[in-house]
Amino acid sequence: MAASSRAQVLDLYRAMLRESKHFSAYNYRTYAIRRIRDAFRENKNVQDPVEIQTLVNKAKRDLGMIRRQVIPEFH
Repeated sequence: MAASSRAQVLDLYRAMLRESKHFSAYNYRTYAIRRIRDAFRENKNVQDPVEIQTLVNKAKRDLGMIRRQVIPEFH
């Protein structure tokens, strides 16, 4: 994996975990975090650049979905 692809994937991973921690319901929060970790671990050995880009695009869509589902809490 190219260095820029690796950095992009790590940024997505961190962003998805960070956003998932904002779910107010404990069950949703723990499920989302576990599912994100499992998905990234499952695909960590993918070498094909086309498949990597497909997975990155899917992760970006999923991140957008997480951001829409999380209700920001203002204190």
